[in-house]
Amino acid sequence: MEKRVILLPDETATVALGAALAVACQQACVIYLYGNIGAGKTTLCRGFLRSLGYAGNVKSPTYTLVELYALTRWTVYHFDLYRLAHTNTEELELISILDYLDHSSLCLIEWPQYGKGILPIMDLSLTLEYQGTIRRAKAEAFNANGKRLLAALSLQQEPYS
Repeated sequence: MEKRVILLPDETATVALGAALAVACQQACVIYLYGNIGAGKTTLCRGFLRSLGYAGNVKSPTYTLVELYALTRWTVYHFDLYRLAHTNTEELELISILDYLDHSSLCLIEWPQYGKGILPIMDLSLTLEYQGTIRRAKAEAFNANGKRLLAALSLQQEPYS
């Protein structure tokens, strides 16, 4: 498993990381996004979607569970499973989540730990966290596609700790 830590000194850097990930996507993928509330997961998704040409509002799908973005080249599904921490994963089955993960789309999944046992293995995971006054993203690749995404990130890196 390959790993990197990417420093994110401000919101612009978080948006840029999302944009770099989108540019690197050459095939369908599943990206898990971990981090506390306010860590920058939805901000990263905004950068991702903007880079792919989406100009509308990007909001966290906390209450809808999923937002669909039908773009020119890709369909992007942005999931937020936070609410499932207080219920159960049956809700994922009710919305037929596996139908979204059909190997022809890009999936960004916030709070994936609440879909454990139902969600597929991710290509890449990003854990966003604060380190003092800045954020950092711990990125881990879980397969060849994830390794390609990780290699494409040319932002500032430090050894994984």
